[in-house]
Amino acid sequence: MLIVIDVQQGFVNRHSSGALPAIARLVQGWRAAGAPVVLTRFHNEPGSPYEKITGWTRLRAPEEQALAVELAPHVNTAAAVIDKAQSSIFTPEGAQLIRDAGWSDLVLCGIDTDACVYDSAIDAYQAGYRPWIVTDACASSGGSKYHDAALLLAARNLGNDQLVTSDTVLTRIGGTQGACT
Repeated sequence: MLIVIDVQQGFVNRHSSGALPAIARLVQGWRAAGAPVVLTRFHNEPGSPYEKITGWTRLRAPEEQALAVELAPHVNTAAAVIDKAQSSIFTPEGAQLIRDAGWSDLVLCGIDTDACVYDSAIDAYQAGYRPWIVTDACASSGGSKYHDAALLLAARNLGNDQLVTSDTVLTRIGGTQGACT
C-alpha cells in the first residue's frame, strides 16, 4: 500500500514543492501496477494540541486543506482518502482500513517528513507493520534541515534499509516480487 501523506496546498511551499514531481510519478507508477493508494489530509481543528501547545493555527481553511493539484487526478481512484486531525494515519479509520485490507508493508511519502510522515512510520512500526519511507518523495515545509533530521531518526529507529528512493520503489513494483509491494 502506498500512503501519500498530507500533500496539501497549505504544506506546499518553496521548501517542499520540489518533492511534488517524485510524489506524482510514484502515485502514477503505483496505480499503473494496480496497487492501492491511500491519500491523507490533515485538518487542524480549533482547540487542537497544535493550537494550544505550539500556537500553530494553519491548515484550517479549505484552500490550505485541499490536496495539491498534482494529486487531483488520483482522488477518485484512491483506495481511500483519510481526513485526520492528528499527524499519523493511524486514526481509528486509518488503522481499521490497514487492518481490514491485510497490508503488511506501508510505503510512505508526503509532507512533512519530520511530522506526519515520520509519525506514521513510527506508528506503523509500533503496530507491527513494515514502513518504507520514500526519501525523494518526501519533504518538509520547514526546510531541508528538518527533512534530513527526520530521515536520520528514521534510519536509526526503523533501520536504514527502510529508507528507499522512488526509483527503487517503482522498479520493485514493476517486477514480479519486491520488498516494497
